[in-house]
Amino acid sequence: MDPSLAKPFIKATKDVLSAMAALEVVAGTPYVKKDKMARGDVSAVIGITGDKQGTFSISFDRKTAVHIVKQMLGDAIEDILQDVQDAMGEITNMISGQARVGLADMGLKLQGSTPSVIMGDNHTIAHMSSAVAIAIPFSCEAGTFTLEFCFE
Repeated sequence: MDPSLAKPFIKATKDVLSAMAALEVVAGTPYVKKDKMARGDVSAVIGITGDKQGTFSISFDRKTAVHIVKQMLGDAIEDILQDVQDAMGEITNMISGQARVGLADMGLKLQGSTPSVIMGDNHTIAHMSSAVAIAIPFSCEAGTFTLEFCFE
């Protein structure tokens, strides 16, 4: 897996969370993920097709997810579980879309599916690929989250 593929994901994550939730996020060092355990309490997963096949996901810890929803919706939160689920899916969709534009600039044309959101302690993410998954940890004032992608 080409490490330069992480750059569009990092840029998109910083741009989207800055614009949508007024969050400054810091990317940690990308690493090869060796298990299927999610690194958070709320994960959104998008299937990727096109020049490469695979998946893209983001897992947020509970505190970070709730903070992002409050930043996006203000006092308009009605059903915190539904709002977190909807917001995490939308944030993931926006990051995926912007990252795919960056990947297209690198010569990779990809499409993304509608996000699936998984909530709960100790859930797993099964990347639909035999290739290794790359994980990028992020931190911000609200907490932590991890972005993963896997293409073949």
